[in-house]
Amino acid sequence: MATPIKLRQAQVWKVGSDYFRIVKLERLVVDYKSTPTHNAKEGIHVRTSKKEFCRLIKGAELVQSPKTP
Repeated sequence: MATPIKLRQAQVWKVGSDYFRIVKLERLVVDYKSTPTHNAKEGIHVRTSKKEFCRLIKGAELVQSPKTP
């Protein structure tokens, strides 16, 4: 059985060659930014359900954010 995913604001997930940073996390909705590199300022903002976001990052790697204490 897989361990549950703990989503937090400002997390960065790597899926293939893309990076997804959680911009805003709500109860049922996730706003995230899709970028080609970890530190990119430019990117595509996407708003999706939490369920769809979890499906998107299934098997993804959690990248430690430099702003995390």
